[in-house]
Amino acid sequence: MDAFTFAPPYELPQWPFVPPPELAAGSPARHPVVIVGAGLSGLTLACDLASRGIRSVLLDEDDTVGVRGASSRGICYAQKSLEIFARLGVYERIAAKGATWSFGRTFSGDTEVYSFNLRTDSVSAQPPFINLQQFYVEWFLVDRILELGLTDLRWKNRVHQVEPLEGGVRLHIETPAGRYALDADHLIDATGANSPIRTQLALPAHASRSTDRWCISDVRFKKPLPVERWTWVDAPFNEGRGVWQHLMADGVWRMDYQMPEDADPAEVSLPEVAAARLREQLGPDVDFEFVWIGPYGYRDHLLERFRHGRIFFIGDAAHVVSPFGARGGNTGIQDAANLAWKLALVLSDQAPATLLDSYDAERRPAAVQNLAVTSRSARFLAPRSPAEHVLRRAVVALAARHPFARSLVNTGRMSVANDYPPSPWQPGGSRTVQNVPLADAQGQSTSLAALLRPGTHWLGLWHAPEPALVDAALGAVAGRPVRLVAVGPRADAACGLPGHAAGAAELAHLGLQQPGSLLLVRPDAYRAALLPAATADGLRQALDTALAPAVPSTPAP
Repeated sequence: MDAFTFAPPYELPQWPFVPPPELAAGSPARHPVVIVGAGLSGLTLACDLASRGIRSVLLDEDDTVGVRGASSRGICYAQKSLEIFARLGVYERIAAKGATWSFGRTFSGDTEVYSFNLRTDSVSAQPPFINLQQFYVEWFLVDRILELGLTDLRWKNRVHQVEPLEGGVRLHIETPAGRYALDADHLIDATGANSPIRTQLALPAHASRSTDRWCISDVRFKKPLPVERWTWVDAPFNEGRGVWQHLMADGVWRMDYQMPEDADPAEVSLPEVAAARLREQLGPDVDFEFVWIGPYGYRDHLLERFRHGRIFFIGDAAHVVSPFGARGGNTGIQDAANLAWKLALVLSDQAPATLLDSYDAERRPAAVQNLAVTSRSARFLAPRSPAEHVLRRAVVALAARHPFARSLVNTGRMSVANDYPPSPWQPGGSRTVQNVPLADAQGQSTSLAALLRPGTHWLGLWHAPEPALVDAALGAVAGRPVRLVAVGPRADAACGLPGHAAGAAELAHLGLQQPGSLLLVRPDAYRAALLPAATADGLRQALDTALAPAVPSTPAP
C-alpha cells in the first residue's frame, strides 16, 4: 500500500437555494424567531422549536453541513446531548451510526496510570458518550427539521448586517438572487466563534489564544484498535507530548497529536510526517489510509452577557473553550435546549417575557464553569512554568501507585451537564435529570424524554400520591403547562394519574424514594423543585416560581 493513500472523501448532501419570498415582495416580513447559523447549536435550536410547534427561519451562508465533509471536527457527544437528541427524534440514527463508549484509559509513557468507566452510577437510557463526526449529527438534524416541517431553512443566505429595532431586529441578507431584509421578534446568533453579528455589534468577547498546538489525523486501519478512549499524557512515541485516539463512524479513528509550540502547521500536516507519527506509535508495518489531516490551535472567549435585548447568543458565538473533555459542541447543544422551551412558552403566551432572562442566568455560569475546567486541563497538558511541570510529574508518578492521585491526572474532564446556580427562577439552583427508563401500566417501555414530548410542559413525577391530593393538585395547576404522572416500584394508576414503574436506582436518582414525594421536571429535563411531601399549594408555588418570579425584564433595544 502507498503509505500516503487517502480514502475517498465523504459525500454529503447539498440542499438547493430557494429564492425567499421577501425578494418578490420587496418589503421585510416579520418572523417570531430567526436563527443565523446551521451548525450544531443553530440546528438543535430550530429542531427543538419545531418539536414544540414553534416556527422559525434558519439562515445559513452554505448549502451543506460541516466543512464540506473535510474533517471530523467535533466528535464526542455526551449523555445530556444524547438525551436531548432522544427527545428530538434523532438519537436512534446517531446511535446506529456512531461508536458508543464509556471506558477510557490514560497512560504515562508505557504505564497505564488511570482508567474510568463513565457508565458507573448512570441510570440514563443513553450511554455516556457516542463518537460521531459532527457533520453526520448536523445532517441528521437537518433531515429531522425537514420532517417536522415548521422551519423555513434558507441555504445560501448570508447575513451581512443586523439592525436593532424597537421590539425586534432587522436583518439584511445577501443571496445568489439578490439582497433582501426581514424582521425578527427574536434573533439567535449561532454563527460560531467568528460571529460577524457579535463583531458588528462590537461586543467584547475577551478572547485569549493558547500556544498549544495539535495535529489531527483521521485514519482508517486495516486492523481495528480497542473501542476505548486512550490518552497519553506524555507519549514516548510523540517526544513526550500528549496523544488521543478515538473511534468514530465508518471505521475512522481520530488521532490527535500534541506538537511543539514552534511547530510549522504546514509541515506537521504533511502526509509523510503524519505517517511517521502513526508508525512510531503503532509499528512500522501498520496498514492504514488517511481520511484527513490538519493542524489546530485553540482559543477561548466569553461574552459578558448572552442576551442583548432581542438578540441571543448560543454556542461558539457566546463562548469558546479548549477542546479537552468535549465541552464545546455539547455546550452549544445544551444552550439551544435551554433557550428553546423558554421561547416556546413565551411565544405561546404561557409564560412572561422575563423567563427569557433566565437563559443568560443559567447558561453563562455554565460556560464560566466549562472555561475553568478546560483551562485546568490545558495547563496540565501544556504546563506553562517549571513549577507546573514538576506538579504534573509528581501527579503522574503518584497515580501509578496510589488510587487517590489518579483522579488528579487531568487529560480532559469529560463533559457533563452543568448544574445551574440559584436564581429567581430556581432559588435552590438546579441540576439535570437523567433520561431514566420507565414502564407504563401495560408493561411498555418508555422514558423521561418520551414523557416530555410532544409540546412544552413541566412534568410532575409523583411517588404513590394519595388520590385526594391528586384531585387538589390537578385543580391547582389546571390550564398550566404541567403534566402529572405517578411513579413507583409498580405502574400503579389507582391514584387517578397515569402510572409508570421505576426501579430502585431510578427512584433514587429522581429523589423519589419516599411515597408522597414529587419531582417537578422542567421541559429541558432539569429539576425545577423536589417536594418531599407534595401538596397542591406547594406544587402551584413551585411552578409559579419557575415560570414568573418577580424579576425585572431585560429591556428591548
